[in-house]
Amino acid sequence: MNLDTIRSDFPILKQKIHGKRLAYLDNAATTQKPNCVIESLQSYYSEINANVHRAVYHLSEAATKGFEGARKTVQQFINAKESKECIFVRSSTEAINLVATSFGYQFVKEGDEILISAMEHHSNIVPWQMLCQRNGAILKVIPMNEAGELDLKALEQLLNKKTKLLAITHASNALGTLNPIKEIIQKAHAYQIPVLVDGAQSAPHLPIDVQDLDCDFFTFSGHKLYGPTGIGILYGKSKWLELMPPYQGGGEMILKVTFEETLYNDIPYKFEAGTPAIAEAIGLATALDYITQLGWNSIMTHETQLMNVARNALSSIPGLKFIGTAQNKVGVISFTLQGVHPHDIGSITDQFGVAIRTGSHCAMPVMDFFKVPGTTRASFGIYNTEEDIDQLITALHEVKRLFRL
Repeated sequence: MNLDTIRSDFPILKQKIHGKRLAYLDNAATTQKPNCVIESLQSYYSEINANVHRAVYHLSEAATKGFEGARKTVQQFINAKESKECIFVRSSTEAINLVATSFGYQFVKEGDEILISAMEHHSNIVPWQMLCQRNGAILKVIPMNEAGELDLKALEQLLNKKTKLLAITHASNALGTLNPIKEIIQKAHAYQIPVLVDGAQSAPHLPIDVQDLDCDFFTFSGHKLYGPTGIGILYGKSKWLELMPPYQGGGEMILKVTFEETLYNDIPYKFEAGTPAIAEAIGLATALDYITQLGWNSIMTHETQLMNVARNALSSIPGLKFIGTAQNKVGVISFTLQGVHPHDIGSITDQFGVAIRTGSHCAMPVMDFFKVPGTTRASFGIYNTEEDIDQLITALHEVKRLFRL
């Protein structure tokens, strides 16, 4: 990849922070947007802006074409069997809540079990806790080891006829651990247990093939994939989506409404009540096309190299401890620095133009497991360079100097 060309596609990277070049290393939280995505949003609002599916005039037809074309782009990006299996939502969080509510209502009863893992983001914990509180189900947790890897033997022991769903992250946002998701799905399917995969942190870093994985549900967020905020995807196998009741009620998700009864629309529209995020869906499709054109081999090679360079450089800093040392990781490095709170690290590195995330990363149980108040997290994207890493290292040495470490 030509990094100069790629970086020139992202206008925000041209600015200076506190007089320093911006070294943006918070991609696990959200990614920056290339010009093509920004322009697609502007183009929609300035040239097309109309509601979808509701009219036969030119602008509405153009909006509908763009919106449904975006669904086809998503289908191709994750290799779904049919475009109707791809539902537009606001984020991975909403996608998981949709499944917890609709699947939970239909299939989870008192005494049933929902299985998650010890490394989940709050978005894949809280909705299941809420479901268990409503339905009287039981939440079970797959443990992990000190390296931040799941205990697959424990998984096998937890799977049983009471397990109604396994909801698990593909890659940890707090640790970077890349789980052997295909193997995990096979273990669950041996018990006829459906699997939801939270792909918010995997979809930006590696190709996703939902048919090859054979997952029952897959979620990802547009803003972590160089697309707009407020748009995400829930993929679901048709056999499940057809059986699940709607998540919300309103326009679009209906075929007929009387005061006596309502007939619901077919999938995916059954789950897309109201006016959707049309511009954002088109912007997401633009971002997916941008990523696809760069090529996954190039992206993965680049990010792996950055990870190796960063780990080697960070290893040279006395008192720095890595949190999460799994053998298979995506572009996330979490660490602590002895004697310094992560928030202080974040404040000082900001003065050097370095944007990193500090705290619990919406994964408090992970922090509790490692007995730390939080970590400092550097996460990488397609536009990051070794210069960004050098900037981070320089800033961390200043942290040590200020704290006299």
